[in-house]
Amino acid sequence: MKLNDPFVITISREIGSGGGSVARKLAEKLNVPCADKQLLQSLEEKFNLTRAGIEHLKSSKKNWFTDLFKRVAPTSKASIEVGGHVFSSDVVQEDVTLKDIYEAEVEILNAIADEGSCVITGRSAFFILKDRPNKVDIFITASKEARIKRVMDKQNMSREDAIELIQKIDEGRDNYVKRFTGLSRYDMRNYDLILDMNSLTEDEATEKILAFISR
Repeated sequence: MKLNDPFVITISREIGSGGGSVARKLAEKLNVPCADKQLLQSLEEKFNLTRAGIEHLKSSKKNWFTDLFKRVAPTSKASIEVGGHVFSSDVVQEDVTLKDIYEAEVEILNAIADEGSCVITGRSAFFILKDRPNKVDIFITASKEARIKRVMDKQNMSREDAIELIQKIDEGRDNYVKRFTGLSRYDMRNYDLILDMNSLTEDEATEKILAFISR
């Protein structure tokens, strides 16, 4: 990877692995933007929704995006601003599907990458941006016990609730990726580097990525 040229680093991660924190630390070290769930963050900021609520809608309904906009935006159109770009959506359209959302994500992720070097977490970016030059794809994992403990601590959950949340999000994310890419997010052939956080701190993981991309 040439750090002097525009680059993209995609980070896929399991919930509770610490991958999101590693992505932010990496972006800070490289002095580039971190596209950390910008789609969901933009929806939260505009409509005062929680990430958990959006994830629940997405995993339980094929037309979750339509339902969401119907509840929070009674007008005929709404816009979402991500990375300086404004995208409009018909909010009363009955046939809005996950495919429409995936296509919107493709447009948004490419717009973010077009602006310059960046770190992008999740959103099937490893596949969506597969033809980008100067790109590295990373997967961050951890043991089930470590993930459970982290989710319990971060979200103040019981062990049982943390296990249920991890299972639901793992299945939802993998099904979403398989549906639109034909790949499993757990297929390690998708990535250039895999990090197991069981024996690494977030700072150590960040340094390992920096060493890898600097080679």
